[in-house]
Amino acid sequence: MNNDTPNMQNQPLVQEPRRWQNEQWTAQVIKNDEDDGWAVAMYKDGESEPALVGPWTMGRDKKNPKPLDGSAFITLVKTASEFLRRSEQQLHAQLNQSLTVNGKDSRVTVLLRIVPDEDNPYAMLSAQDEGGDALAEVKVAAGFKFNRQTAQAWVDADFAKP
Repeated sequence: MNNDTPNMQNQPLVQEPRRWQNEQWTAQVIKNDEDDGWAVAMYKDGESEPALVGPWTMGRDKKNPKPLDGSAFITLVKTASEFLRRSEQQLHAQLNQSLTVNGKDSRVTVLLRIVPDEDNPYAMLSAQDEGGDALAEVKVAAGFKFNRQTAQAWVDADFAKP
């Protein structure tokens, strides 16, 4: 196994009872602050905060954590990766919404895309015809109330800025 990776500055990967790594993930067994047990924190390479923290099994002595191994690490990576994927999907769904309403001659899809800029968040309200061609686009406040009524009112007003 080649333990030298460019993203780890050619440092060997750690595979110890309480810390296990591959090129993208690090599992770290930690003391659970909420009880007498143990937890495992999963860190994505380059991130200072864990992507996921979950309970970890006690060892046979009921004091120390069960040691990490390759099989457990693979399961932890799959779990953490799936958690990140679902979180990204949820964030995307929160920032991008769409509704289809009636236009004058056909159905119109109205989309709201929130741009979460730290200093000046805003949203883009846009409309597309049934073929996906752009009909209008306006900048609105990030807190714009987006629902069927506001989408229909915007279309009915010939896309005048709400």
